[in-house]
Amino acid sequence: MEDEVAVSLLIEDAVEALGHTVAHTATNIREAMHLAATAQFDVALLDLNLNGQKAHALPVALKARGKPFGFITGYGHAGALTIFADAPLISKPFREEDVGNLLEVLERQL
Repeated sequence: MEDEVAVSLLIEDAVEALGHTVAHTATNIREAMHLAATAQFDVALLDLNLNGQKAHALPVALKARGKPFGFITGYGHAGALTIFADAPLISKPFREEDVGNLLEVLERQL
């Protein structure tokens, strides 16, 4: 769930180039929380900031559903809640290979 359209498209392209399907994309907290609670998907890639709002509730909701998640962010682990400091993370700017490695880590959690 990413708020910057260009970055979101890069992530989607990387995910699809790696043979995966993008189920949903959200650009704000309200939409992201709805998807986190109700949508069908295997894993989630999260930004820590969606349109200026901290996305701290998203990993809490995903963890409650047992959905693996990782962060793609410019904030590093410093932006994550302490309880999620060990969640897999890649920093912006990223390469397709980085997204692939993150997806592999998340898929092992399924």
